[in-house]
Amino acid sequence: MRAVWAAASRWQKCELLSFPTTPVTASLPLDIVGSSSAPLVLLETLLSMLLSCRLRGLSIVGFSFTSRFRKCKALAAQVLDDLDDEDIGFGLVDEKKDSAVAKKLGLDEVESIYIFADNEIIEYDGELAADTLVEFIYDVIEDPVEIIDNERELKGFYNMDEVIKLVGYFKSERSAHFIEYDDAAEEFHPFVKFFATFDPKIAKKLKLKLNEVDFYEPFMEEPVTIPGKPYIESELVEYIEQHDRPTLRKLEPHSMYEIWEDDIDGEHIVAFAEEDDPDGFEFLEILKEVARENTDNPNLSIIWIDPDNFPLLVPYWEKTFGIDLRSPQIGVVDVEDADSVWMEMDDQDDMPTADELEQWIEDVLSGKIDPDDDDDDDDDDDDDDDDDDDDDDDDDDDDDDDDDDDDDDDDDDDDDDDDDDDDDDDDDDDDDDDDDDDDDDE
Repeated sequence: MRAVWAAASRWQKCELLSFPTTPVTASLPLDIVGSSSAPLVLLETLLSMLLSCRLRGLSIVGFSFTSRFRKCKALAAQVLDDLDDEDIGFGLVDEKKDSAVAKKLGLDEVESIYIFADNEIIEYDGELAADTLVEFIYDVIEDPVEIIDNERELKGFYNMDEVIKLVGYFKSERSAHFIEYDDAAEEFHPFVKFFATFDPKIAKKLKLKLNEVDFYEPFMEEPVTIPGKPYIESELVEYIEQHDRPTLRKLEPHSMYEIWEDDIDGEHIVAFAEEDDPDGFEFLEILKEVARENTDNPNLSIIWIDPDNFPLLVPYWEKTFGIDLRSPQIGVVDVEDADSVWMEMDDQDDMPTADELEQWIEDVLSGKIDPDDDDDDDDDDDDDDDDDDDDDDDDDDDDDDDDDDDDDDDDDDDDDDDDDDDDDDDDDDDDDDDDDDDDDDE
């Protein structure tokens, strides 16, 4: 019997929500997790059963902070409607009122969705859309290892080239080596795809020896055989963790935040291309070729985004980056301030060659192309403005000094003129006195 319980969200500040009681199993009802004692007891009782493995199943737990009750309820209703054949429900944990419960469960990131599956706690780090969340939950419900039994399933394995995947050949499901492999798969489920076969004919086509595991990087034509067979769980986990950043990876709705947070020195090389568009397909093939040639470079990781998968984000990206996503684009983006530099491509001409694209990428990795250069230009502009202001101030001071000098000169001239006038008046007075004396003598 499987018991499933859920609580979810990635919203902002909110009051505690409440949903009608819904049956999950014959004996365990689903209720909202809140500050009241009944739901709290229900949560602790159910989760203690899940975590002690008395029941095998799935539960989703998260923090919710939102005042948009209708939006929360609508998302929950859509998910529950799509999962009506499964024992899955929705509930919410309030960070402030139920901090003790969150601490007990080891939940430390608010506005997150957590899935409890057997002994594993899986954080959902993707788009908050009902269809995306439902698809992710179905992936979680599936077994961590998918068995390849026939040619059709083998073809499906080869067609899955956008994700990290592993495949191993084992004697049977009871094999100790397969059990180690299965335990490792649980650590990465459902983000990394694990496959296995027990059929010697299928193993021969996969070029696998008994107890051997091949590692496939996304978009790479040839796998890498993990060294050191037969393996134990920890060895497989360590190898995957060392190689979990592909040279070229696709941004997926169910893991978009996790991928974006996995930057290199605060930057991402980002490529936009519509796979169903002729130009986009051509550019993507060139991008794959460059990635295959540089797969051994640990400093190179390119994120491919298909705009068709994120229609609501296209206007935001175009405005933020100043690009037209109707044609393929590749650029380097600063994850902190979204400064970016984009390769010049004319959609009316041919796509860049693999050599041209590789050279552009090398310039990015060497620092010749750097989105932070825009910040330096802005600083230079500010300095120029300051210099201009200083020059203007100096000019004003010089003008004031000149004006003062002119005023002083004018004052001196006026004083000289006054002195001359006084001297002339004195001379005239002396002449008049002399004339008067002459008249008296006569």
